[in-house]
Amino acid sequence: MRVVVVGATGNIGTAVLRRLVDGGEFDQITGVARRLPARDAGPPYDQVQWHRVDVGAPEATRELADLFAGAAAVIHLAWQIQPSHDRARIRHTNVMGTAGTAAAVVAASVPALLVASSVGAYASGPKDDRVDEDWPVTGVPGSTYSQDKADVEALLDRLEDEQPRLRVVRIRNGLAFQRSAAAEIARLFAGPLAPLGLLRHGRLPLLPGGRTLRVQAVHSDDVADAYARAILAQAHGAFNIAAEPVLDAASVGARFHGMAVPVPPALLHAAAALTWTARLQPTEPGWIRLAANCPLMSCHRAEAELGWRPRTDALDALAELLDGMAHGTGDGSPPLRARPGAAARLLAMAGGRLPGHGDPY
Repeated sequence: MRVVVVGATGNIGTAVLRRLVDGGEFDQITGVARRLPARDAGPPYDQVQWHRVDVGAPEATRELADLFAGAAAVIHLAWQIQPSHDRARIRHTNVMGTAGTAAAVVAASVPALLVASSVGAYASGPKDDRVDEDWPVTGVPGSTYSQDKADVEALLDRLEDEQPRLRVVRIRNGLAFQRSAAAEIARLFAGPLAPLGLLRHGRLPLLPGGRTLRVQAVHSDDVADAYARAILAQAHGAFNIAAEPVLDAASVGARFHGMAVPVPPALLHAAAALTWTARLQPTEPGWIRLAANCPLMSCHRAEAELGWRPRTDALDALAELLDGMAHGTGDGSPPLRARPGAAARLLAMAGGRLPGHGDPY
């Protein structure tokens, strides 16, 4: 069975490659990315047939259709979070790139398309209950990430109406963590000035607390397992993917010796807006609004229909990430490259490479 993974070099992409290679059910794996791993990148990249395609480019649909011919399934993971100060570029990749990939799947008569959605696609929801997959996917106002995810969900709705024979799967996972993605996640959300070496002590002394500051997380390998299971089970539709426990000031503080400090989300949003506008860090303020409003998800459908269970709990996945951040850990693909030293980061900023800007980021 041949599977094509679009956006195969990032956090989820690398985990998906690892699952497809190690599982033994798939005899040919094709990877598509804008920036390819080096020839000596090692596993899992060395077990993949690679092709360079920018999904946002005008010719991408034609190139992808040629690559998709004969595939049993296409997994679409390509997504841009940075540069956050170039909204038009990000939206072109995220929404138009997904539309082009879907058009290529139809042109190549691929029977299954699996797409990376997110808890971020959901409308605002409860923090003291769990929603299932029929909760509205209209996004959280004020979050550009959520807006793009919701627009992709609407695009997939239209695709299913127009192509009833195409099996469309949407994986809606919570925050996805693994050690080898630590340097990438630090670049995307913390930026070059964050003193991440302090995490070596395994402590988070102060944690923003509040009724709405509760989110779900999952290990990237468990997300990857959901994709593989959905292909093998001939599944269709949406699946929520997250692990226990819910991450909040209480659960994280108990694990990492931290104390909850009540902080209104509006204050966090204002701080993020100020530092983002000043180019001190790359996280645009809509992420705070999303964290405070996205619902908690029930994963019953994935458990019942895919036989999916997380092998790593959310706190262990977070511990992996924090340890990786403390050590600047990366992997063999360009997006997952290790974090450079402090001097190199400061020199890059002095040369004009500011947080939230740059290509490739």
